[in-house]
Amino acid sequence: MENFDFYRPTAYYFGNDRERETGSIIRNLGCSKVFVIYGCGSAVRSGIIGRVEENLASAGLNYVTAGGVVPNPRADLVYELIERGRAENVDFVLAVGGGSVIDTAKAVAIGIVNEGDFYDFWLHTREPNGALGVGVILTIPAAGSEGSSSSVIQKETPSGFIKAGLTSPYNVPVFAIMNPELTKSLPAYQTACGAVDMMAHVMERYFTNTTDVSITDRLCEAVMCSIVETVPRVIREPMNYEARANLMWAGTLAHNDICGVGREQDWASHALEHQLSAIYDVAHGAGLAVIFPAWMEFVMPHNPMRFAQFASRVFGISMDFEDPKRTAKAGIYALRSFFKSIGMPVNFEEIGAKEEDIPHMLKLLSQAKKSVGKFVSLTPDDCEVIYHLAANYDGH
Repeated sequence: MENFDFYRPTAYYFGNDRERETGSIIRNLGCSKVFVIYGCGSAVRSGIIGRVEENLASAGLNYVTAGGVVPNPRADLVYELIERGRAENVDFVLAVGGGSVIDTAKAVAIGIVNEGDFYDFWLHTREPNGALGVGVILTIPAAGSEGSSSSVIQKETPSGFIKAGLTSPYNVPVFAIMNPELTKSLPAYQTACGAVDMMAHVMERYFTNTTDVSITDRLCEAVMCSIVETVPRVIREPMNYEARANLMWAGTLAHNDICGVGREQDWASHALEHQLSAIYDVAHGAGLAVIFPAWMEFVMPHNPMRFAQFASRVFGISMDFEDPKRTAKAGIYALRSFFKSIGMPVNFEEIGAKEEDIPHMLKLLSQAKKSVGKFVSLTPDDCEVIYHLAANYDGH
C-alpha cells in the first residue's frame, strides 16, 4: 500500500426531507448570499427549486438562481455564471441536480475567486488559489461529484469540443444533502447510466499495479456487488425508497476516493470516453458502458489475475487457476452482459458513434491529456486499438 493523504470535509445529510435543512446549514456556515445553480427545468417543474428558495428565505439568506446546465456541461455557461456571481457578490454556491450541475457549480466557485480564464485550471496550465464554498442537493445519483474533488467541463474550440477535468481540494463540497425520494422520478435509462458511472469510478481504482491493498480491494468489490444487485431492483421498482437509497449512497462511496486511497489509479477509460461524449453528446454512463469493457479486453494480459479476481468476487465466476485468462475473459463478458441487461449500449453503433471519427477522437484526446492510463500507460496507437474494439464489439 502506498502512502496517502485522505481528507474529505463534506458533511452528508442523508434521508427523507433533509433538503428542508438547507437554509440553516448555509446560515450556520456564516454565508449570506447564495448562488443556486440547476439544470434545464426539471428541478423547477418538480418544485425542488421553489422549496429551496422558500427555505433560504426563511433562514434569512439572500439568493440568486440560474438554470441552463446541460449534460456534459459547457464552459460557455460557466463563464456567464462566474461574471454574474461576481456582480451579485455571492459568497456561497448551491448546486441542485446531478453531476453536470455539481461540476458546473464547482467551476463557478473556483472561477469567481480566481482571476483569468478558469479553464486554465482544467487544462492544468495554472493552479487555483481558492474557491467559494459549494453545497449540493443531489437529485441524480451517478457521478459521485457530491463528495469528490473532481469536476469535468467541456469547452468548444476551433477543432471541436475539448473535455477536461480538474482534481483539486477546492472542488470538494462543503456539504451534500441526499434525499432518495428526489430520485424516484428518474427514468430507467438515466438510472442505468448513473449506475455504469458508479461502476466505472470503482473500476478505475480497482485495476491497479499497487500490491497488498486488500482492504480497498474488498471495499471496491462490496460497492460493485451492491450496484450489480441493486440496479435491476431499482429499474423494476422505481418507487422503492430503500433500493434508491442504497444506489444513491453507492454513488458517493464510488467516487469520494475511500475506495482509492493507498493505490495507483488508472482513469484511462474516462479519458477515452470523454472524447465520445464531447463529439456525440452521448450520456457519460452510456459512453463508459461501451469503452470500459474494450479497455479491459486490451489491457487484461498485463495482469490476468487481477481481472480473474474481479470476475470471481464481483460476478461469482469460478476461478480457473490453471488458466486465469479464461476467468478474466468471462468477467469482461459478464460486465458487458450486465450493462446490456439494464439497457446500456455495448458498441459504437448503439450510441450513434462512427468508427471513421476515431482519428478525430485521438486528436481531441491528445489536447486534453498528456498521458493516458496508469495500469497500462497507453500510447496513441493503443488508444486507437481500444476505440476500434469498442466500435466493433458484436456481443461475443
